[in-house]
Amino acid sequence: MTAMEFLNQTYIALRGPTGAPQTATDAIARLSDRLSPATLLADRRAAVLSLKGLARDCRADVGERALPGLLEVLQNDAEVDSDIGKAVLDTLNLLCEVNEDASAQAKELSFKHTDQVLSTEAATHKLFALLSDQSFYLRLAVLQYLVTLLQNRRQVVQGYFLKAPVGPTTVIAILDERREIIRTEALTMLQLLLSQNPDIQKILAFEGAFEKLFNIIAQEGGVEGSVAVRDALTCVDNLLRYNPSNQSYFRETPLPPVLPSLLLFPPSLPPHEPTPQNFALQFWDPPQKRANAILVVGIMGILVGSKGGSETFAFCRCFVELGLSSNAPAAIKTQALRLLPVNLTIPLPSMTITPYIPVPETNGEEWDRLDPASALDALVELVLHGEYNGVLNMKRTRDSMELRSAALGVFQNFVQKGEIREAIVQAMVPIEGATERPPITPLLQSLIALPTSPLDVTTVTSTHLSTLLFADLVRFSSRAKALARSIIPQSPSDAHNPGSFFVPADGGPAPAPVAEEEPEEDEQQTLLQILSEHLSLALLSRRRADTSEREAREWDRLIVGYLCLFVQWLWEDPPSVREFLEAGALGMLVEPINQMPESDPIIPGLCAFLLGLCYEFNREPGEITRNTIYPILTRLGIDLLVGRITHMRDDDRFKAVGPDTFVLPYPSQSIANSEGEKEGEVWFDWAFVDFWKSNYYTIQKGISADPKAPPPSAGHWFLHPTGQNSETLALVASLRETVQRQAQEIEALQSQLNESSTNAAEASRSAPR
Repeated sequence: MTAMEFLNQTYIALRGPTGAPQTATDAIARLSDRLSPATLLADRRAAVLSLKGLARDCRADVGERALPGLLEVLQNDAEVDSDIGKAVLDTLNLLCEVNEDASAQAKELSFKHTDQVLSTEAATHKLFALLSDQSFYLRLAVLQYLVTLLQNRRQVVQGYFLKAPVGPTTVIAILDERREIIRTEALTMLQLLLSQNPDIQKILAFEGAFEKLFNIIAQEGGVEGSVAVRDALTCVDNLLRYNPSNQSYFRETPLPPVLPSLLLFPPSLPPHEPTPQNFALQFWDPPQKRANAILVVGIMGILVGSKGGSETFAFCRCFVELGLSSNAPAAIKTQALRLLPVNLTIPLPSMTITPYIPVPETNGEEWDRLDPASALDALVELVLHGEYNGVLNMKRTRDSMELRSAALGVFQNFVQKGEIREAIVQAMVPIEGATERPPITPLLQSLIALPTSPLDVTTVTSTHLSTLLFADLVRFSSRAKALARSIIPQSPSDAHNPGSFFVPADGGPAPAPVAEEEPEEDEQQTLLQILSEHLSLALLSRRRADTSEREAREWDRLIVGYLCLFVQWLWEDPPSVREFLEAGALGMLVEPINQMPESDPIIPGLCAFLLGLCYEFNREPGEITRNTIYPILTRLGIDLLVGRITHMRDDDRFKAVGPDTFVLPYPSQSIANSEGEKEGEVWFDWAFVDFWKSNYYTIQKGISADPKAPPPSAGHWFLHPTGQNSETLALVASLRETVQRQAQEIEALQSQLNESSTNAAEASRSAPR
């Protein structure tokens, strides 16, 4: 049909009976009548095109009058004439499309039209059948309309798809489409079709969807590819996530080794061989590559987190290498470390990695290869000092803190077994009979770093995170706590004596080395005593009047780290409690409870909890007994202490911590680096929050107990070293009180019964016979 013929037919369709101009409503009514199969195909085509033009401004009228006729044209003519097929699909799409910026009334109208189209399965089945048509514009229009319907009423379309005669076949076939625009739209439609529907996921997986999608990924250049790679990987993710059947099927295909290969990690690399440099050092500048790599790592994580699979070890090693010894972006490293399984079976101490560190002032373009190191050592260094030991970025950005928190999570999972924790702590303890103390470990060095004013944010963060690491070693392990009490660390100045590196500025002779006196045996301080002194120093420095708001916040963070460590170390450990009390703990803890402002409940709450803990578990003879502590508790006020402990749970820094992340945004959002990255901070980890919620009730009850009361024997620390949920303890206490009350009532009734029986017997004996 020529343009002149089209204009002539359109004019005839819009012209009134006498040639007078018509209103839009009259024109729509006349055009709707021309959609009847009794008219010529050319007339129907002209009517559809005219309605398409009117649908933009008169959606309600076109939908009300012409929608049934348009659906009839779709059923009868779209397969015969691709032009009318495209026109009717474009018109239907205009009627059903939801514009995010539109009014609520306009959105409601779009959903109304969608419901009319989906009132039966006929239109949906026809759309999937039309996907087999080779016409470019018709295929594209079908896909665009399917996307609209899926966005509006996904579950309805999915239900019709499962009953469609040719649905799976045409959907899989269209993934072979070479034309980029159609393939992109097909992948978008497939993502919506697969969403939250295991039945469709299974059907398409067994129809060959995995193979088709990985062919697209390979054709587009892997993770270096375009948006099509991202969409294909998203479809693979949708096929596998929460679908054990598809996961098992995928493992039986030759495709799992392709996933680490996309990241340039050899899937069959022997454990003793180092990873290739082209995996460790890559160019990550293109944002699309980062997005694609995140999807690949996520898919590998799905397989690692499910049962079985010979690829698990290779995937886990890829995650470790990616997180600890590569130059991948921090977000990818964080994701890789978090996807490592909780029951980590990789031997981190014996696993050797080759770290790389950027050369300063080269903008990350030149890298130095460091000596091979243990994966466990690299993991601890990452937690303590951050990515690349803080060479590239010394600021505490949100991304860098998320990475360090992920590494901390891996460490926590690794030390779940008691023998591993004890072995790590044992390495810090002096060997009996040895003349020299063991070399100080990075963890111990950060832990005993002396806090000095003004505080350095990097040092504070390192020390705070070291308290979290050490708490993981001693929590709920009486053997590890006993070993920790025996640690007598070297002082940082001894560990880093710069005397041998003296170079005189004027070329004169170096001064003679001064022989240091060996400390007396009784002068050597244990780790617990050193940390007690540091806590006391931090509390004193925090109260200085000239402390800025930011520095005061850093002092608070450091104090919280020390207090949380002591809470978990001293729990159920009377010997450690005695040593802590003898180090002057009472004076340290009482003052913050009285003087800290109500607006900051964290430190008073922790001090009140720790004071109550010392009272609860002070069960060994010593200078400070329970009788010594109880008057202090009563003078402070039992209600005040309980209130301090309870009020701490309401603080946002405590409530915001969850199992997945405990990195919080810094309150002053003006603090950012040159790239606009916001600063993050850590106060608590989930392990401590969970510990606190499980045990705070025990301390609240114990504070008011008589000093001569025996230690709890049922339901508490002697029988349950892992602690109980506070709600459970409250329920147990309530039930125990109920049982005691009922026992007393039974005893009283029994006494009354006995008395009544005695009176009755006496009355019977005294009665005349």
